[in-house]
Amino acid sequence: MRFATWNVNSVRARTDRLLAWLQRSEVDVVALQETKSTDATFPATALSALGYETAHHGVSQWNGVAIVSRVGLDDVQRGFAGQPAFGAPDTTPAVEARALGATCGGVRIWSLYVPHGRAVGDPHYDYKLAWLEALRTDAAGWLAADPQARIALTGDFNIAPTDADVYDVAAFEGHTHITAPERAAFRALDDAGYRDVVRPFTDAPRTYTYWDYQQLRFQKNRGMRIDFALCSPALATAVTGARIDRDERKGKGASDHAPVIVEIDS
Repeated sequence: MRFATWNVNSVRARTDRLLAWLQRSEVDVVALQETKSTDATFPATALSALGYETAHHGVSQWNGVAIVSRVGLDDVQRGFAGQPAFGAPDTTPAVEARALGATCGGVRIWSLYVPHGRAVGDPHYDYKLAWLEALRTDAAGWLAADPQARIALTGDFNIAPTDADVYDVAAFEGHTHITAPERAAFRALDDAGYRDVVRPFTDAPRTYTYWDYQQLRFQKNRGMRIDFALCSPALATAVTGARIDRDERKGKGASDHAPVIVEIDS
């Protein structure tokens, strides 16, 4: 089976690219983030015409996550236990559309769009750390309940876990994505048993998954590795390959993220 994760950065703006990429890559399952779509405007009909079932969680023009599968899509879950809410001080905090789980081809796939954090010291930064801790707690519980569970935590984690995962650490000094608390939160998922299964196959220097649109960052390869597939032990042992589809970041109308693809023995 082949599954992927991709921050599509507006599925409505990139429906044609998504459909063409699915046909070209022949992935069985793709977890999408930042769909910027409501459930009503998600292109489920167009995806169904290609043979894919869909589950989408989106409530506004912000955030949004989806799972698209041609190998079954069962036990859909919006959000995870303990997922914190967020909102401005003068509003009622809401649980945002940032997590969606479903079982596809015997694998429990999670599409995760971790909060950005905005700036160190911002309430959104504290929210990001609380969100990651709640995810770690729930994900550890899944493995405690079933050590043989085949689980993939996939998505845009908005963290560069090591200095090698960002083109210039000095340029991000004092900013989000590389701070010690964020990196510790990422390591905590590894401590809980979830392994980065993509890095062993994509460990060449200056290998990234995200490039900002500004200042010719993509053309100069000034990027970050912030999109991951973290797999449970039982699933990690089944991984036979992985790659980052950098070509999909090229051309007019591309997302600022590249899809990350994982191959497993089904």
